[in-house]
Amino acid sequence: MFRGTVLNKNLAQLARVQGKRHLSIHEYRSAELLRKYGVGTPRGLPAMTPEEAAKAAEQLGTDKLVIKAQALTGGRGKGHFDTGFKSGVHMISSPQEASKLAKEMLQHKLITKQTGEKGKLVSAVYIAERVETKHEAYLSILMDRATGKPMIICSSEGGMNIEEVAEKNPDAIKKFSITVSEGLKPETAREIAESLGFSADAIDDAQDAVSKLYKIFSETDATQVEINPLSEIANNKDHKVMCTDAKFGFDDNAFFKQEEIFSWRDLTQEDPDEVSAKKYELNFVKLFGNIGCLVNGAGLAMATMDVIKLNGGEPANFLDCGGGATPETIKEGFRLIMSNDKVDAIFVNIFGGIVRCDFVALGLVEAAKELGLRIPIVARLQGTNLDEGRQIIKDSGLKIYSFDELDPAAKKVVELAHH
Repeated sequence: MFRGTVLNKNLAQLARVQGKRHLSIHEYRSAELLRKYGVGTPRGLPAMTPEEAAKAAEQLGTDKLVIKAQALTGGRGKGHFDTGFKSGVHMISSPQEASKLAKEMLQHKLITKQTGEKGKLVSAVYIAERVETKHEAYLSILMDRATGKPMIICSSEGGMNIEEVAEKNPDAIKKFSITVSEGLKPETAREIAESLGFSADAIDDAQDAVSKLYKIFSETDATQVEINPLSEIANNKDHKVMCTDAKFGFDDNAFFKQEEIFSWRDLTQEDPDEVSAKKYELNFVKLFGNIGCLVNGAGLAMATMDVIKLNGGEPANFLDCGGGATPETIKEGFRLIMSNDKVDAIFVNIFGGIVRCDFVALGLVEAAKELGLRIPIVARLQGTNLDEGRQIIKDSGLKIYSFDELDPAAKKVVELAHH
């Protein structure tokens, strides 16, 4: 039986697993995408070296500039670097300042509330023009799981943490559900624009921006479009409304039809083990416990973590080996699990349909021998070629605890992990 209540209470863990199902891109790439669709955004240029940063500042031709560390994390302005240097966002006024601050940021790790102490490597900086804003609003587009429809969430209070706005002034947040077949109607885009708190002169431009943002969302297989802030700009003849900060996420399953966007993927921002897992078509996410999990099927993987927690244990990872698992992919799965030195026991939970139990058992035995595993393994196998799989485990001579049922298997692995 699936017991969703335990995992549902652990929302941070659940969100981390689900969050790995989309691609995030750097701010300068987001600006490039916005410009492609005709959405207003301040002029800016990326730089990968201090020299490039100085050249970018010179090209922009203004002394009103901002330099932003490019790392896939929120809260950059309030973060600090592993060198002790403060903040990933600074106001600058010259190419010399751009070069100096780029040197402080590039190839150093930025530590924020979201990254934890490990931080995120800064692989680029973004030099952008500072614009004078009259009013800042918030707008995001995402999929509403309850209805299966896109939802536009907006607020007249932008430029701040939207969770804080929701807590302190929930009436300031408006939600608009969009029917996919109908798209975003002009009257709905107008209503959204009028709810953002802009002056009357900026409403038309805001409506145009909202419509174009929804077009980006629908045409690029986006999972998230977040503009914070969406700003009314003072004294700008081209755009009265601009996206002055943006965050995009895209569905991993759309990589084959969104080649340009997925070419923007920055592997330096991702966990090396999780990158390696994708090469073997494994869905792997590191968590914070000490029980390694190798499971076939995302639903069964979530249920496995659920039952581990019910028995007092903590999963060390989410690992779905999918329906095409071979001895080689199973071995890679074990290698990924063992890359975490906190793992004290491994739980293999396979329901063999497309996946053959004998393939899993063979990979399990070969991995245990090749990696010289010294920690206990609990294997619960059911399905195709079960008897053959059991025999392979039995003949291996390895100390692998074999179970037919999920509950006693989970109880045993928690017990072993606690010793």
